[in-house]
Amino acid sequence: METLKTFMGIVDLKMIIVSLLSVASTYASIYFGVLIDMPLELIGVAIVFPIVFSIGQAFARREAALAELAELKANLIAISLAHRDWPERMRVDDSARIERITSLLYDNVQGVLREGQADYLQNVYEAFSEISKSHEILRRECGVPANEIARINQYLQIAMTNFEKMRNIAVYRTPRSLRAFTRFFLSSFPILFGPYFAFLASTSFPTVGYCIALIYSLVLVGLDNIQEDLENPYDGIGVDDIDLYGESGVAQSQPSLGGLGIAPNVSSKRVS
Repeated sequence: METLKTFMGIVDLKMIIVSLLSVASTYASIYFGVLIDMPLELIGVAIVFPIVFSIGQAFARREAALAELAELKANLIAISLAHRDWPERMRVDDSARIERITSLLYDNVQGVLREGQADYLQNVYEAFSEISKSHEILRRECGVPANEIARINQYLQIAMTNFEKMRNIAVYRTPRSLRAFTRFFLSSFPILFGPYFAFLASTSFPTVGYCIALIYSLVLVGLDNIQEDLENPYDGIGVDDIDLYGESGVAQSQPSLGGLGIAPNVSSKRVS
């Protein structure tokens, strides 16, 4: 059932239209006696190879985005832990403040990747700025030495790099010219190969030509739909997209320290 459900996820109006056009083109070719034995290699060169290449590239981009997302989360958690555990003197609200900032940052990162709105992007940069200012508070007011501040600034710099790489994946896609080339030949496929399917029908049972036309349409359009679903790994359309919002589908903030199972540090070094 799960396999059937996944397959139905790639069935759309385009697949139905191309399938109907293939069957109609085959019928018209039989009716007017247009029977041509065409080379099947043309389908492989013009449609299958470009689609399979694009699928491979899109999946590689998805895997790169997953790696950057994991590293972003790890760096934000490391920053939170540094604010909690490193200071010799800390006000009681410092740890809660940095958790609030990192949580807000991750929420806006989700918005940038999913919706691409400028407001979310501005909020992300402001959150990075607030984290940088918080590092200065650790240095001036909480007794954290300069070498440790340099280390935590590296966490922040890497987190910013992770975000920019993820945003580039959302903005820049697989080659547009290659996708346009594939779409053109996929749209022309029902008309171009109608005479070939009619030829198959004339050399065997008539239903064979229609069945093969239908199968080719389902396979080719299905591959194209898979590529389209993988094109943007953040949009939540395809079953293989990155789940930015958690398994429940509800917006999931950057994990808090409590969510990680880390108990609050109640060391006597902390002062209010």
